[in-house]
Amino acid sequence: MCTYITEKAEIYGSAKGANGWMKVDAANVYFDHPYHAQLDHALGIDFVNEAAGSPERVAVELSAESARRLVARILAALESGEAAHAIEPDPVLHEATPG
Repeated sequence: MCTYITEKAEIYGSAKGANGWMKVDAANVYFDHPYHAQLDHALGIDFVNEAAGSPERVAVELSAESARRLVARILAALESGEAAHAIEPDPVLHEATPG
């Protein structure tokens, strides 16, 4: 049974899709039956530009374990990168970070 539960994050960045680079301002994150990955359930992330109203998106489907490993590596890269560049983490985002 599909739950269609989706978490949405406002983001700022760029993604490379089929037509080249595009701005992205939202990520839709869900855990449900994948469209393409050969898994019973997958964590899906759709990166989109809602402000432009573009139908283009960049999508990924990951196993739950792969998603957890990716989250850990993202947090590690941010921590070491911010330390190396003497950048203070955003206190609002840092407080919401698990761990």
